[in-house]
Amino acid sequence: MSVAANKARLISSTRELAAQWALTKDSWRDVKCLEFERKYMEQLVSNVEAAMEVIDQLDKLVSKIRSDCE
Repeated sequence: MSVAANKARLISSTRELAAQWALTKDSWRDVKCLEFERKYMEQLVSNVEAAMEVIDQLDKLVSKIRSDCE
């Protein structure tokens, strides 16, 4: 599987998780919900965004390596 395909899969999975979280928040509205969102969901989104930058760098590096080896 290519770097770009893995990136697309990660984006898709993160969007699906965010959609499911939105549905969960409709019925879970208390302090623990807010705590969970701040502690886990916001951190997850931040980590995924950072991972996207690294994946882009890896994709460029892999492309350069392939080009250099041809």
